[in-house]
Amino acid sequence: MQSDKKILFVCLGNICRSPLAEGIAQKHIEKKGLPLYAESAGTSSWHEGEAPCHSSIKVAQNYGIDISQQRSRPVTRADITAFDYVIAMDAQNQADLRSFGFEKVYRLGEFGGYRGADVPDPYYFKGFEGFEKVYEMVACCVEDILSQIENNLL
Repeated sequence: MQSDKKILFVCLGNICRSPLAEGIAQKHIEKKGLPLYAESAGTSSWHEGEAPCHSSIKVAQNYGIDISQQRSRPVTRADITAFDYVIAMDAQNQADLRSFGFEKVYRLGEFGGYRGADVPDPYYFKGFEGFEKVYEMVACCVEDILSQIENNLL
């Protein structure tokens, strides 16, 4: 397996979906002792410096993951060369990242059997149920990505 690979998960504001992906990845990386590093960022700076939203923190806690210390940050030019894998949550994030200068950008929904589906923004669902659905999708996709990286398939 390749070592010291870095993964960047990206959504719009870096307060809902990408912090969940980062937290889930970190949990699996630590559990399996993988030589990987995961981080998250947003395509916008709207929430720069803010913690993930309360519902994302809560749903992660329900699965034994603490994302409360994460802080939102926008993607930077340095990220283009610093990360081996850049994973967008939806088609718009993917397009924005390519416009910014990232060459190879995967979409999270390309993994875990979701056939390229966008990870929906949980704010468009009513209530906490949307965060549960998003967590389940993100967890499945992140596990698949890590497995593919671990087995040198990606």
